[in-house]
Amino acid sequence: MADLPKDRVEPSTPFTYCGMDCFGPFVVKMGRKEIKRYGLLLTCMCSRAIHIEMLDDMPTDAFINALRCFIAIRGSVRQIRSDQGTNFIGAKNEFEREAKVNKLSSFLVERQCDFVLNPPSASHTGGVWERQIRTVRSILNSVLSLCPGRLDDASLRTVFYEVMSIVNSCPLTVSEIDNPEALEPLTPNHILTAKSSIPQPPPGDFLKEDLYLHKSGMNRVGTFVVET
Repeated sequence: MADLPKDRVEPSTPFTYCGMDCFGPFVVKMGRKEIKRYGLLLTCMCSRAIHIEMLDDMPTDAFINALRCFIAIRGSVRQIRSDQGTNFIGAKNEFEREAKVNKLSSFLVERQCDFVLNPPSASHTGGVWERQIRTVRSILNSVLSLCPGRLDDASLRTVFYEVMSIVNSCPLTVSEIDNPEALEPLTPNHILTAKSSIPQPPPGDFLKEDLYLHKSGMNRVGTFVVET
């Protein structure tokens, strides 16, 4: 096995070195229409923390807007790695890839951020973020199975952020369950927020009357109701 890249082992602030990929689609309800939404996952190469942004569509402009939101929240990024899949540049089929990559590269150059693509047909080199996407998908499947109806944009974005918090609460160190005096296991949330990790409440019950409520010809779906 080859050595890990330097950005995986060198001490750095969170999200200085990142890997990213897109996942989805998810079908949401907007009025009487059903529209596809996607998720953009960025993971810190050092702390294994993740950040998820919702993409309205897959063109380059929407992707750059999501990156701008990410940088505004998490701070400047030194390097971003990604594969050469068509989902990254925002298309299911390969079209005008070179022009789109150049447009994205110019945006990152303005922010002094390197953009590194993996070798073609070498998805295994992106195992860091591919494994995180698998974890996110497993949690999303469990949460969305509680809701038989379609979510709207606000509800899907809320679910993304809650899943992000759950993944960032995974321990990075060994948990000594049998020792009551042991320190709390270190998690990415400790690094990001400098706060003790507090268990997140369940997303709540998706009531039938909230899932299929008709009002003025519009469908309101995906309302969260948390029991106290």
